Amino acid sequence: MGLWETLTGRRAPRRPRLDSLFAIPTAAITLETAAGLRPTGSGSVCFRAAAGAAFAATQADIVDLLRQDPEAPDAEQVTDAFGFTWLTVQRDPSDMGGLCTDLHTVNVLLEEQGFGPSLLCSLVPFSDGAGRTVALVYLYKQGTFYPFAQAGADRRDNLLEMSVRDHLRGELPMEEDLQRWLAVWGAPGL
Repeated sequence: MGLWETLTGRRAPRRPRLDSLFAIPTAAITLETAAGLRPTGSGSVCFRAAAGAAFAATQADIVDLLRQDPEAPDAEQVTDAFGFTWLTVQRDPSDMGGLCTDLHTVNVLLEEQGFGPSLLCSLVPFSDGAGRTVALVYLYKQGTFYPFAQAGADRRDNLLEMSVRDHLRGELPMEEDLQRWLAVWGAPGL
């Protein structure tokens, strides 16, 4: 703890480790072999949209940047029932590296434009043949992941979440504080 932190009683905010997103393709292999969960090919970045022309222009620029590349997937913007904005991208499920690059790009572009404090999480869903879906949720401000498995309108599959956490503990920086495992009900891709 530094002098300023001692005087103010506050710690400096932890810097996000966006490069952790590039570990997801390896984690996807583990999930498929250990739990039969396969990538769905979608991913999304959730942020709290700010009012103003600058933020709207940045959102439009990000979508345009993704659409300019003929290899890049379509980007879709969705606002959920809670007022959060999700920028969703689609890729072939076998192209996890490309999907993670797209998610990283969206996060970095928002951060570079000064909207880092508005970033909440990134989400990459997986599913199995039995209809179960689980998402790896990257908490932007913590730099950690946690699994979220929605099992109904307002129910979670805690057993599946714990199983995914245990399978990936050695591959991804997993969030150990269960109070931060927030429900992302109705997130795109779930």
